[in-house]
Amino acid sequence: MNPTTPRNDPAGLRTEVRELQARPEASVVIIGGGINGIATFRDLALQGVDVVLVERDDFVSGASSASSHMIHGGIRYLENGEFRLVQESVVERNGLLKIAPHVVKPLQTTVPIFSTFSGILSAPLRFLSHRQGKPTERGALLIKTGLTIYDAFSRDGGTVPRHRFHGRSRSLAELPALNPDLKYTATYYDASMHDPERLALDALRDGLAAGPHARAANHLEAVGLGAAGVRVRDRETGAEFDLASEVVVNASGPWTDLTNAALGRPTTYMGGTKGSHIVLDHPELLAATGGREIFFEHEDGRIVLIYPLHGRVMVGTTDLEHDLREPAVCTEEEVDYFFDLVRHVFPAVEVDRAQIVYRFSGVRPLPRHDDTQPGFVSRDYRIERTDVPERPGTTMLSLVGGKWTTFRALAEHLSNEVLGLLGRERVRSTEGLAIGGGAGYPATEAGRADWAVAHGEEIGRDRAAVLLDRYGTRAAELIAELERAEAFAGFGDADEPDAPLAHHPGYTRAEIAWLVRTERVVHLLDLVQRRTAIAFTGAATAPLLDELADIAGDVLGWDAERRDAEAAEARRVLAERHGVSFGAVELLR
Repeated sequence: MNPTTPRNDPAGLRTEVRELQARPEASVVIIGGGINGIATFRDLALQGVDVVLVERDDFVSGASSASSHMIHGGIRYLENGEFRLVQESVVERNGLLKIAPHVVKPLQTTVPIFSTFSGILSAPLRFLSHRQGKPTERGALLIKTGLTIYDAFSRDGGTVPRHRFHGRSRSLAELPALNPDLKYTATYYDASMHDPERLALDALRDGLAAGPHARAANHLEAVGLGAAGVRVRDRETGAEFDLASEVVVNASGPWTDLTNAALGRPTTYMGGTKGSHIVLDHPELLAATGGREIFFEHEDGRIVLIYPLHGRVMVGTTDLEHDLREPAVCTEEEVDYFFDLVRHVFPAVEVDRAQIVYRFSGVRPLPRHDDTQPGFVSRDYRIERTDVPERPGTTMLSLVGGKWTTFRALAEHLSNEVLGLLGRERVRSTEGLAIGGGAGYPATEAGRADWAVAHGEEIGRDRAAVLLDRYGTRAAELIAELERAEAFAGFGDADEPDAPLAHHPGYTRAEIAWLVRTERVVHLLDLVQRRTAIAFTGAATAPLLDELADIAGDVLGWDAERRDAEAAEARRVLAERHGVSFGAVELLR
């Protein structure tokens, strides 16, 4: 497809929506395009199942977009007695390091410890009752015990190193900006996920690549369920039609109950809590972390992380009750709380609101927990099964819970349930199967340098290395297109089709056009928040949004009015929900 060819038909329907409308039947309809819905879609597609995925907003735009960017075994779940979940999480963490190495990488994590024996009496009570009681910070003895058990779960041919303990002198020698009142540090390894959205989009692409039996559409909302199947509405045009299937999977995360209500089947499965984060442009704090995540439990019982990412520092998270009917936003009270935490860990490092470049908040898809403290609600998952009386022979499965780390195993479990309902056998395992740009990803620095040399003949090895880091080996597809300069006429100088953006030299016009064309971008925010790291890193200026709207508009056939509207809406959402500062003049443009 030429980059200037609109992806919509004359009636305004996107290609993927038009194809669903033309063949509105499938074996399975999955509602919800977060990581668990996408992973289940991928798994079923690889089994050859006729499967459709619909998402009311953009792919990975809900709870999955508000994660702490970690793939972790969940050491604190040991205190909840969730040994099965910890073991599964550690196995999946180790697996993702191998099958998605372009996004998931080992993360050195250090816990500052301020006491020796704190928590050894309260922890057993929490284990037995799952009620927090009086908050208390964990001491060295309790943390050492937990990490020893954690190491035992982590045995997998040395995927990550074992933990180590240091006293005050050694700890401050390694991280001199830490609070000098600490007594010890414990350092262990989990894994980072520097671009969660890109990993999910790779999994989606894997599913779509399985064949025409796998179809997906974003901005397509499930609004009912009856004798004809799942009623969906295209949020771009208002067009409605039914999707008939034998199995309906509700994988809408924290909104599972709201989705079931919209489908005429009210439930009370969910009880999600809000977690917020801030992103700071703060070189001194970045240096203070020493490239490690700083992870600890505050004296109020909340888990805290200070995490270097994309040249910024992310600080999180909270665990607060939230009304799902309201947007989740990071409040000023939460910002104050985060600043207090930073001062507790790095007392000599000053932080203020001027250094915040992005805020984000989401709701965890936790099960209903009544009077159980939020921090002790299970992060495990379960599947609820119901029949659809209006459509005999159709079964509905509702996913309750789940987290990023275990998405592959969860999808396998859920897919097996679906296969059983369809009377089919699994033909392929996803265990050990590379995801997207993780296929063939070079495992060493030397290997990555060789890849960049091999693919950088036309665009340069430095540019090839950037693209490899950003997209994994899928970067080869983009590079091949860049080398066909004529394919990008209009997106850069004729002699330099890969020309950098005027307002963000880290991306090029041709690269942005490729993302819009190949990754189902519908709105400018889809591009800014989920196909790139532009919003997260605080790079989303008003001139850049206008530039991106023009490129996306050329690909999608937007007129001048639509381009202006998309840029204005992006400014509004980034300002109101994410604390991005544009200034009054820019917001009114």
